[in-house]
Formats: sequence, C-alpha cells, structure tokens
Amino acid sequence: MTQATAPSRATALTMTHRQVLEALSGLLLGMFVAILSSTVVSNALPRIITELGGGQSAYTWVVTSALLATTATTPIWGKLADLTSKKVLVQVALLIYVLGSVLAGAAQGTGELIACRVLQGVGAGGLTALAQVIMATMIAPRERGRYSGYLGAVMAVGTIGGPLVGGVIVDTSWLGWRWCFYVGVPFAVAALVVLQKTLNLPVVRRKAQIDWWGATLITAAVSVLLIWVSLAGDQFAWLSLPTVAMVGGALLLGALAIRVETRAAEPMIPPRLFRSRTIALATVASVAVGVGMFGASVFLGQYFQISRGQSPTMSGLMTLPMILGLLVSSTLTGRVITRTGRWKRYLVTGSALLTAGFALMGTLRADTSFTLLSVYMALIGVGLGMTMQNLVLAVQNTVGAHELGVASSVVAFFRSLGGAIGVSALGAVLAHKVTNYLAEGMGRLGVPASGSGGGGALPDVHTLPAPVRAVVESAYGHGAGDIFLAAAPLALIALIAVSFIKEVPLRRHNADAPGVAPERESTVTVAAGRTAE
Repeated sequence: MTQATAPSRATALTMTHRQVLEALSGLLLGMFVAILSSTVVSNALPRIITELGGGQSAYTWVVTSALLATTATTPIWGKLADLTSKKVLVQVALLIYVLGSVLAGAAQGTGELIACRVLQGVGAGGLTALAQVIMATMIAPRERGRYSGYLGAVMAVGTIGGPLVGGVIVDTSWLGWRWCFYVGVPFAVAALVVLQKTLNLPVVRRKAQIDWWGATLITAAVSVLLIWVSLAGDQFAWLSLPTVAMVGGALLLGALAIRVETRAAEPMIPPRLFRSRTIALATVASVAVGVGMFGASVFLGQYFQISRGQSPTMSGLMTLPMILGLLVSSTLTGRVITRTGRWKRYLVTGSALLTAGFALMGTLRADTSFTLLSVYMALIGVGLGMTMQNLVLAVQNTVGAHELGVASSVVAFFRSLGGAIGVSALGAVLAHKVTNYLAEGMGRLGVPASGSGGGGALPDVHTLPAPVRAVVESAYGHGAGDIFLAAAPLALIALIAVSFIKEVPLRRHNADAPGVAPERESTVTVAAGRTAE
C-alpha cells in the first residue's frame, strides 16, 4: 500500500474511448433504472390510484415520496463517494432499489405503496448521484461533454419514455399495473452484473466521519416543506396556523442545518461551495430543471388520460415529441461541447426554450390542437436536453477531483428538490383549480360537483354521462394549463441565473481547479498495482 495526499491529477484514469464505454455500460443501465422508477408510474397512476381507492393527494404523493427520498439521500451518497468505494456504493444502491421495487409491486393500499416508493427513492438517489461522480472520476471535463450526452440520452428515455412503458404495461391485461414496479428489477440485476465486470476504478479512500447531523437536519427541513406544499389548500388553508407552524419549522430546521454544516469537519453540503458564482447560479437553475423533468411527465399523463380520454399507452406515445427533443438535443449538444469546450450558450438557449415551452403550455386546454401541443412539448424537451447535464458539467469544471462527489450531488440534490417541490406544489395547484372549474361547470349544468373528480377519487371519464364528461375533461385540461403557466416563472429564473454564470473553458484533466480552496490535507489510500475497487 502507498500513501498519498490530496487527490490530484495522479489519481485520474487514462482510458480509451472503448474502455470508457464498457465501464459506463452498467452505470448507464443503473441510471436508466433510477429514472425509470420515477416516471414509469406516471401514465399508470390514474389506474393505480383508482384501484387502490386513493385521491389526488395520494396521486401526488406516490410520485413525491420517491422524489423526496431521492432528494434527501443524494448528498449522503455523494459524500460517501468522496470517502469510500464508489463501485460498492452503486451496487448497494441497486440492491436497495430492487428491494423497494418488489415491495411496491406487492402493495395493497396507497399508504403501503407510498412507503415502498420511499425505499425505491433511496436507491434511486444513490444511482443518480453516483453516476455523475463515477463518470467525472473517469473522464476529464473537456471530454466529458460527449459522454454527458450519452447520460442525457439515457435520462431522456427514462424520464419521458417511462410513462410510455408504464402505459403499455397497464394496458396489457396479463401484466397489470404491479409490473410498473417489477419492470425495473431485471434491468437492476443486469446492471449489477455488468458493473461487477466492467467498472474498475482506483481504490481511493479518505478517513473521515459522515456528517449525520447535517444529513438529518437537511432531510427534515425538506420533508416538512414538501408535506406543507402537498397538504396546504386541501387539508388546511394556505394562510393558516398549520402553515405558519410547518413553514416556520422548515425554516428553523434549515437554519440549524446551515449552522451545523458550517461547523462540521466533513459537511454533507459544504456551504463554502456556494461562494463559487457558478455553483450558486447552477443550483438555482437546477431547481427549475427539476420542475421541468418531473412535473411535465407526471401531469401530462394525467392530462392525456382524463382530458383527452386516451389510454395509458396512447398517453405515452403522445409525449414522443418531448422524448425526441430531449434525446436529440442532449446527444448533439454533448458532442459539440466536447469539440469546442464551450457550454454557456447551450445553457442560455436551453433555459430560454424551457421558458417558452412552459409559457406556451400554459394555453393548454382539453381541445388544444395536438400539432401545437407537439411543438410545445418539443420545445420543453430540447430545452431540458441542453440544460440538464450541462449544469452538472459546469459545476464539475469548477471543483477539484477530491470534491467531484459532493459538488455533483449538490446539483442532483437541487434538481431532485425542484422535482419534488414541483410535483407537490403543482399537484396542489391542480387539485385546487380542478375543484373550482368543476364547481363552475357543474353549476351551469345544475349538478352537484361532489363525486365528479375534484378533491376525491380520480374520475374514469369513460363511465360518465356525456355532459358531465365534457365538464370533467374541460376542468382537468384547464387545470393542466394552469400548472404549466405556474412553472414558467421558474424557468425564467433559471434563464436569468445561467445568463450570469461566467464561462470557463472545460479543463482537459481532473486536477484540482484553480481558485477553489481545497479541503484540509487528508490521507488517501491508493492500492498499488490495482485498479479495481
């Protein structure tokens, strides 16, 4: 064994393009599993919630619970990646995901399903964080653009293609909705096998304590905030005593987390990282990207099925413009960035397209032309493809090799946080708007609005009388437009944030970045003569 100080260029790997692709194969498969678990239920949720007897709140929380667990655990996984074996960590994350998936598929009620989704989210959090970290360990920033394009393509297929897979499963009588949770298990097992054979990294370990207090306080603050967003306007008024208590509690927990993090020897999210303008602004933009990634796919499935009466399979097929836009823009942008080393123009353009796409989707109604809708979805997809991975790339380019894990996880954390808050908040807005639109529409018909699909169980429009069905379709269509309109200002904030990021050409190696204060000197153990973790 040999002893070395802070990780530097010496610990970087020199790998051919083929070796990188072989090593990334299992990693990309694991990443696909993580994203698939978050989105595969989207088009199946109306059927799942109906069969389990849940309502709009349960609909939202089946998605939010997994996103919350992913969000809360991402910094922990990222920090562990800086301290111990990345290969072992990613395999553990896959095993946790498999366990959560099997249990979720066997759930008998919405409460059980939500609890199992939390376990799925913990595993997905590890896969999301570690994929970025391991790729950054193997590939220098200048070359990373090309491979980020591959990662972005996988995320595209998983994020927006998941609802299509879920729809097909639900519409296949001999499968049923439970296979929405089982479908990822074979991919996860395959990823475990491939990772064991192909992922070979230097054994780099630092002796340090995990900041469990910081992790606990961050998790608690985020959880309380999301619970408030989900329940406000439904269980209690937005301006009420429970709101004051929950928001005040979240702020207090957040303040305590900041205090703990500033004093911890190994903070879960080092506050000093945010002294970097690039990291601070990329964090702001990541929240908006998270809303776009998850909010669009989750609520589009509900829109197509309830407002347009489509089957789950057709609902997935109708999102193809977004899938293709994300896939093409992510792949092409990554290749161009690798060739030129320039990335800011794509962040700005992508954020502008995302803003325009959300604003145009704000005009959505039950009878909106599908041609127009396809254009709007394509704008969102292209915008996501240009911003999603490039925000991570910009941040990784500003930190040293010893902080790749925590820096990458910060972006992933806030992207997941944006998704979780977005799904919760937009779900609450949708429930409120639909209730109001139903009351107005039913009032014009002289029919009570109760039981029509407002705050209670989601309606099956195919069983409703024609006049009532028209009102329900219109209510959910108008509500869907409202939530995209509510998301547009967030995308505009992202556009403003990335406009102020200072572009630094991508480095050609993983040595410590200039201008970034390193951690206190720590011991790194590198296995001499070995490359496999």
